[in-house]
Order: sequence, then C-alpha cells, then structure tokens
Amino acid sequence: MSGTVPSAKSGRSGHGLLTWLLGLLVLFGAWQAAYVGELLDPMLLPSVPEVLATAAELIRQPAFLGHAGVTLLEVAAAFAIAVPTGIILGIAIAESPYWSAVLKPVVFLVFSIPKTIFLPMFILAFGINFSQKVGFGVFSTIFIVLISAFSALESVKSEHVRVARAYGATLRQIAFRVYLPSMAPILLEAVRLAMIFNLTGILLAEMYGSRAGLGQLVSNWGENFMLRELLAGILIISAGAILFNEAVRWFETRCEHWRA
Repeated sequence: MSGTVPSAKSGRSGHGLLTWLLGLLVLFGAWQAAYVGELLDPMLLPSVPEVLATAAELIRQPAFLGHAGVTLLEVAAAFAIAVPTGIILGIAIAESPYWSAVLKPVVFLVFSIPKTIFLPMFILAFGINFSQKVGFGVFSTIFIVLISAFSALESVKSEHVRVARAYGATLRQIAFRVYLPSMAPILLEAVRLAMIFNLTGILLAEMYGSRAGLGQLVSNWGENFMLRELLAGILIISAGAILFNEAVRWFETRCEHWRA
C-alpha cells in the first residue's frame, strides 16, 4: 500500500499551534469587542491595534531591548542552575529511603508557600543586584523540579532495571538506557513548568527592587497608568514564554516513544 500516514507527533504539534492561535483570536476578539462596546473606559482598556502597534514600537527601541537582555540573562542563569541541580538532588533524595522520608515533606511544604514572602530575605542577603534576581529565580524554580524528579524516578519500572542487571549492564548503561528514557518525558514536562516558575520569580524580583529588566519596566508602567505600554509589555513577555513552551513541547514529541 503506497502513500504515507501523518504521524501522531506532527499532528499533536500542529494541534498545539492551532490551539494557541485560536486562543489568541478569541482573546483579541473579546478584547476588541469590549473596547468597541465601551464596556470599560478606553483609558483603562486600549484597543488591540493600539497595543500591538505599541509592542512593535517597543521591540525597536534600544532601551527596551537592553531591559529585555537583562531579564533574559537573569532567566537563563537561574534556569541553568535550578534545573540540573533540582534533577540531581531530586534523584539523589528519591533514591535514598532515609533522605526521602526526611526531605520530601519539607520540599512539598516549602513548595506550597508563596515564594513572594521570601523575597525581602533575598534583598537583605544579596542587595539589589544580579545575584539577588538569579538567587530568587532559582529558589522559585527548584522545588517544582525536585517534585518532578521524584515522580520521574518513580516512573522507572523496577523490572526493566532487573532485566538490565541480569544481562550484565553496567551502571552507566542502566542510567542512560533504562533510567533516562523512562524519566525523560516527565523531566521535559518539568522543564516547561520550571520556565514558568523561573520567569515569574525573576519578574517579581525585578518589580520589587531593580534598576533594570522587564519586571521593572512593567512595574513603572503600571504605577504611572501607562496602560498601552503595560499591556504591550505583557504581550511581549507572554509571546516569549509561549515560544519557549512550544520549543520544549516539540522536543518532547521527539521523545514520545520513550513513554511506552
């Protein structure tokens, strides 16, 4: 039988992109309808074309790009520290019955606490600088990575490990051919969640005390009722987060066969 059948992976990727586009159309449509219908004062709700034009203008301004670069650097540094550290610590804790019993409740307890209340402690400890933003970003991110690592390790089937050992597999082979394929799908989902927590933490740290960064810009725009700039900045930040999310989702589909 000739011809090709579209793969489920490509179908899911296309479906995800279509879902985002439809969601944006609904959002912008409802937004513009509220503006045209004067459900809110135009001072409080600028029109969609005005906000999109402001966003296009912002991304052409060197000053805005400088603030975006600061935020991107802080986000990248915190992400590069939190994700591998959280995965390694999570696996180490989950592999030890003693430390698992001691530390897992602590991790879940701290994860349930709003991280904003710890922000003044980071400002007092580090001051208002790059280290403070990165430190708070790591703190905001690492707990979701730890919890995901716990779940990822539990997804490894013990019979697969026993069979690998029975065939004489080395520790390295078991790690890369049994543990990694079983854990990869959950860990990739953790990466997407981690970026959300990371970006939120960095923006909050910039809003509460910073001399540069998108969070500081958004805070200033909000305080000065510059709503077009505020909404345009939020749209730009959201677009960046969506692009990262879809990039990880695309990579995740490449690992879909490991879920079996």
